[in-house]
Amino acid sequence: MRVTQSSAAGPGGLDLNLLAALDVLLDEQSVSGAARRLHLSEPAMSRTLGRIRKALGDPVLVRAGRHMVPTPHALAVRAEVGAVVERARALFAGPGAVDVRTVSRTFTILGSDAVAAAYGPKLFARAADEAPGVRLRFLGESHVDAPVLRQGTADLELGVIDTTAPEVHVEHFRDDRMLGVVRPGHPLLKGKLTARRLAEASHLTVSRRGRLAGPLDAALAELGLSRRVVGSVATFSSSLFVLLRTDLVGLGASWVSPLAEAMGLVTFEMPLDLPLLPLGMAWHPRHDADPAHAWLRACARDLLAGE
Repeated sequence: MRVTQSSAAGPGGLDLNLLAALDVLLDEQSVSGAARRLHLSEPAMSRTLGRIRKALGDPVLVRAGRHMVPTPHALAVRAEVGAVVERARALFAGPGAVDVRTVSRTFTILGSDAVAAAYGPKLFARAADEAPGVRLRFLGESHVDAPVLRQGTADLELGVIDTTAPEVHVEHFRDDRMLGVVRPGHPLLKGKLTARRLAEASHLTVSRRGRLAGPLDAALAELGLSRRVVGSVATFSSSLFVLLRTDLVGLGASWVSPLAEAMGLVTFEMPLDLPLLPLGMAWHPRHDADPAHAWLRACARDLLAGE
């Protein structure tokens, strides 16, 4: 795909306006949504999509029921399209000339539901104050691993980073410890808590892959102990509702303890050494020179590293 600044798109050529429109269409996956973002009428947006289809030789977006979904080729070029548009914005804005209050963007943040619940309110508030044209879309973690930063599906990953792509930048904020989570009046809260008493309780795990074992089991095994795990749920938030109404024992990082306590649950220090949880963020290097993305990273750094 060759990028030109001509207003006409010939074979193999695509002007910057069409690139920007393609970027928004792939983000919205809706002609009407893209039209609103670009302040165009729906017929004008439909004609623009037609020009994009002709230039790329691909349908780009196809109807699936009441919605539109990107084609495999559109998914393949999505990250590169976004990167080219970002570089063009930075080029024409000039160094240090971008005012985030004028930016109109949607950023997709990958992280657990606990990340969105714990840090989402402050991040939304800061965006409303500093960059009112920015929309934040939190994307939940999948039960399967995918290179979402490389593919451009997400712009930033927050939380415990397990990205393995070698080119991805990872910034470590701090290490966090694990706490136990139980309902008020739970038997473990009475008397001295020992590793044996902890092992004898019934436990609930939180795992997007449905795993029933984790670091706690390894720590107990070193003491010749094992626990009874009765089940697993995919998200931390759902675990809180289960823990509140049962005698099950859950785990949570210390930074999510306000969420548990807000629901009336009780957190407690673990009676054995567990591995620390590294809290940080990750992003693809295509965003390094993007001022708006740098603003987003700064927001995340202030919120997550400043505690």
